[in-house]
Amino acid sequence: MKIALTSKGKDLDSDLDERFGRARHFIIYDTETESFETIDNEQNLNSPQGAGVQAAETIAKTGAASLVTGHCGPKAFRALTAAGIKVFTTNATTVKEALDLYLAGKLTEADNADVEGHW
Repeated sequence: MKIALTSKGKDLDSDLDERFGRARHFIIYDTETESFETIDNEQNLNSPQGAGVQAAETIAKTGAASLVTGHCGPKAFRALTAAGIKVFTTNATTVKEALDLYLAGKLTEADNADVEGHW
């Protein structure tokens, strides 16, 4: 299974990016191989609108079943859930910490966006 995590850097020791649509990078962790790849989200950082929906499309293309992030806006949340991707929010400080919490079953699946759009 693949898990997407928002990241300010390119590895598991990086800070978790609390934003979804405007996250600097996405770390895609594969639980079967215990490996990861980093996807750049540069095109959405300064996008005037639609960053969350575009980021959701990027995540869907990776085959990730879940997303772990700090916060998720309403349009992105709808796009992710429509693609069958479960959303989990956390206040973890690093990608590794967020991943460990997810793998331990300590995160609760979000049932709605937790911030307004353009956050």
